[in-house]
This record gives sequence, C-alpha cells and structure tokens, in this order.
Amino acid sequence: MPGLVSVKTPPGAPPPRIVVPEIRPEQPSTPVPNSNSSRHRPPSPSPSRSKPSPTGTQSRSGNKKPPPESNDASLDNPDLGPFLLKLARDTIASGEGPTKALDYAVRASKSFERCATAAEGGEEAEPSLDYAMSLHVLAAIYCSLGRFDEAVPVLERAISVPDVSRGADHALAKFSGYMQLGDTYSMLGQVDRSIGCYEEGLKIQIEALGDTDPRVGETCRYLAEAQVQAMQFDKAEELSKKTLEIHRAHSEPASLEEAADRRLMALIYEAKGDYEAALEHLVLASMAMIANGQDNEVAAIDVSIGNVYMSLCRFDEAVFSYQKALTVFKSSKGDNHPSVASVFVRLADLYHKTGKLRESKSYCENALRIYAKPVPGTTAEEIAGGLTEISAIYESVDEPEEALKLLQKAMKLLEDKPGQQSTIAGIESRMGVMLYMVGRYEEARNCFESSIAKLRASGERKSAFFGVVLNQMGLACVQLFKIDEAAEYFEEARAILEQECGQCHQDTLGVYSNLAATYDAMGRVEDAIEILEHVLKLREEKLGIANPDFEDEKNRLSELLKEAGRSRNRKAKSLENLIDPNSRRTKKEGTKRWPGLGFRI
Repeated sequence: MPGLVSVKTPPGAPPPRIVVPEIRPEQPSTPVPNSNSSRHRPPSPSPSRSKPSPTGTQSRSGNKKPPPESNDASLDNPDLGPFLLKLARDTIASGEGPTKALDYAVRASKSFERCATAAEGGEEAEPSLDYAMSLHVLAAIYCSLGRFDEAVPVLERAISVPDVSRGADHALAKFSGYMQLGDTYSMLGQVDRSIGCYEEGLKIQIEALGDTDPRVGETCRYLAEAQVQAMQFDKAEELSKKTLEIHRAHSEPASLEEAADRRLMALIYEAKGDYEAALEHLVLASMAMIANGQDNEVAAIDVSIGNVYMSLCRFDEAVFSYQKALTVFKSSKGDNHPSVASVFVRLADLYHKTGKLRESKSYCENALRIYAKPVPGTTAEEIAGGLTEISAIYESVDEPEEALKLLQKAMKLLEDKPGQQSTIAGIESRMGVMLYMVGRYEEARNCFESSIAKLRASGERKSAFFGVVLNQMGLACVQLFKIDEAAEYFEEARAILEQECGQCHQDTLGVYSNLAATYDAMGRVEDAIEILEHVLKLREEKLGIANPDFEDEKNRLSELLKEAGRSRNRKAKSLENLIDPNSRRTKKEGTKRWPGLGFRI
C-alpha cells in the first residue's frame, strides 16, 4: 500500500541516549563545540567553580550530612552548587537511583542561579555557565526518569544562558544544549523539532570551528541520520556529501569514518530509488571495513548489498550476499542472535518475491523462533522490526490474521519505549489497512485514528506518509457512512500530498479520485466535476492517456456532466457507488459501480 513503509534507521544510529554530563575537574585549554560529546555525553560547558571543602560536609562518623533545603540561605554559598552537582552524579554512580539525584540537581541549579544574580548586586543578570551546566545535568536526570516533557523547558532555559559572542566556552554550552534538546525531542517523537535543534547546533558549531572541521562533519552526519528517519532524503544527501568530503580531507583513505559516511549515502540513494549509486557506495564501504578488519561490519554491509540486489531483481547475487552475511553472523554471534534472524527475514522476503513460498515460510519460522527466545542484549526495537517485516510477508500470502498478530506483538514491545511513537503510528496504519481489507471497518478506523493522533503529536503532519494515512482514514469513514468526516480527511490529505509529492503523483491522484467520489456522494456535484476535470487535464498534458484510469475518469465525468442539471437524491445514489458491495451496511445488492469510482488505497 502506498505510504505504508517503515523508515530504516541508518547503520550505527540508534535512538540517542541521554546520560548525565560529566563534571570535569579542569578547564580544557581550547574548549570548542564537539558533536561527539552531544551524541554520547552532553559536555559540561565549564568546570565547577571550586572543589567543595570537606570541612563541615561530613560528620565525625564519616556519613555525609544531608544537603540543605532549597529555601536555605546557604544556597547563596558559591561552593555549594558544585558540591550538590557532584553529589547528584555520585548518587547516580552509586546506584541509589535518579530520584535522589534529581533533588540534588534541582538544588544545585538554584544555588548557581542565586550566586550568579548575587554577583551582579542582586540585579537580574546573565547567569554563569556553571548554571547552564547544572541545567544540562538536571535535564539529563529528567530524561533518565522518562520525564522528557519536564526536561524540555529546562534545556530551553539552558540554551538561553550562553552568549556565543563571549567565546568558545559559551559556544560549547549553547551547542551542547541544542543537541541535548534535539535528542530529547527525538525521544518524544517530535522529529521536526528535533531536527530544528540539530540545525541550530550545527550553525553554532560551524561559526565556532569553520565548515571543514572534522567535528562539524560528525554533526552533519548526525543531522543527516535524523533527516533520513524523517524521510527528508534530499537534505540528508546534501549533508552526507559534505560529511564525506570533510572526512576524506582529514582521514586516511578507506577510513572507518568514510565507510560510515558511504553506508549512510547508500541508504539515502536506496530510499530514492538510485540503486546503482547505492551499490557503489556499499562496495566502497565494504572494502574500507575489510581493510580495517571489521568482519561483522562487512557482514552487515553484505546484507545491505543483498537488499539492493533484490531491488534490482538480481536475485542470485542477493542470495549470495545474504548467505555470506549469515555465515559470519552465525560464526561470530551464534545461531540464535537477532542478526541471524534479520538475515532469515531478508531471505524469506526474497524467496517470497521469487515464488518459492515453502522456502519463504521456512525462513519466517526460523526467524520467529529466534525472536520468541531472544538472547540477552536483544533490544525490543530489533524484535519489533523483525516481526513487522515478517508480517508484511504473511500479508502478501493472504494470511492477514497471522500478520495482524505479529503487528500487535511488535506494537506491544514498543509501546513503553520512548521515541517510538512514529514507529508505532506506522504499525497502526498497517494494521488499519489489513483490517480494512478484511471488512473490519470500525477497527480499521480506530487504528487510523490512533495513528493520526501520534503523527500529529510528533510533528509529522506535513509528511507524505501522513497524507497517505489521512486518505486511508477517509476510506474507512466512507465505509462507516461518515461521509462528511471522510471529506475532511480527503481534503487534508490532498493539501499535504500536493505539497509533498506533487499533483501528478499516484498517491495524490488517488486522493483526487476519492475526494471526487465523496463530493458526489454529498451532493456537491460541481466540486466533483471540477476535480475530475483537473485530473483529466493532468493526464492529458503530463501523464498521457494510455493509463486505463484515464478512460474510467472520463466516463465518470461524462456521467456527472449529464446529470449535473437534474434534481435528484445524489447522496443516496453515490453511496451505492462508493460503498464496498460486501459491506453488511449495503442496502442494495448488485449495485452498478463506475469502474474508477472505487477507493484508491
């Protein structure tokens, strides 16, 4: 079904994990923005003011005294903030849990804020970078507790503290704040906002370091990976090319950095349908990994090469690539590793495409056995991704019930995982399509409704995928005789798909057709005529009239024009043309249907 595709995560690009920033005992000689610090550990904008004095902080028995309350005047002590911040980190490291650390971090940030204001004579002043650092730590603890919404305003405050005109320290603090905020939005599933933060961070880093620094290259790749996940492939391609140029200028030939860049480039070209270019980058990446002795990475690239060969219908070469990878993974990871299961899934898909259904089913069952008893360390995301792919195979061999069970298992695995709302929305959309195809329209509508709500919340309301889901929701509404509601969804889908795909795209044309039929069912004959005339004009001028849909739409328009001037109950007649004849709600059996008036999913 158009639009029901999952976005592949770039190799080596798991959802960003936020950890508590490290408090460094000394000031680095040249503190500058570094993307690595944001990807793995948000850097400390500046060191602590001073080391806490042991005097008065411990009792004679050696036990630490409890920190003062937040309304205690001792928070004005400039030595207290660094002490509380260190105490927060020590609490996390000791395994006592983030809840107590949160209390310490809150007090630390208040102390830093008070001291910064007091230093300016009590007037409202620019807080210190120590304050910004404490806010970064506080936000990281909120995230470790799963309280991402509370982390966002803290990071927004942290970003407002530094002034990049004051030097590299401030640039580092502001850069790391934007990157941490982007990671937090990513965990909330708000992709557009996440990308916006990464873009702001990149601007600051380029201003501080220049646009050819290797650290800028790392941030470019990080942003490109996020854009791939958001299906912004043109922007991702531009950034990936820049990253590759930077790394080739600063690294040895066939470096690991270059290999990672080429794998990302291959993923982008594969998504855009340029399979030959994708294959070229994968082969070069494989050569680099071989030169560096990275056998498991070579095997992972072999899987990607197999995927491209399959897209090119070069099935024998695809089998060879998959089998090479399978041999390495079994040898290095064991027979029950999820990497082995993922290759089984690829082979199952290949044999399904080549009509060897027995082999396909066997590989599906082998993969499902591994996912049923995953080895320690297997992530829920890995299992859910495999189950989703296997469900597509079962759906293709007309086993929708089994496919639905697999999707339900996948969704259950992801429902408590942060940053997975868009993925869950995609799964719900697929479930909706399958339920629609078997005539369970109310359940289908519920799935689409839930998916749409998640996509709106995650900021994907302008994506082509969102437009397709809206179209599918409209179809389910029509089957339930909610015609006015269906028209609203079709109209929103039309606006999005025209913007994202263009008027001549098949998904856009499908929405035009559905909207024309719905307008006719509502009695809005002139609106339906206008849409069909527009579609026919597009086909005649840009797409050609050889397409069989052209005659269907021409006949529909002709019939509408003949009847446009007559007074009749258009709604009743159009519903007979629109509604699935197998639906239990259909009033009249054997209703004549216009050839092109049916739904286009």
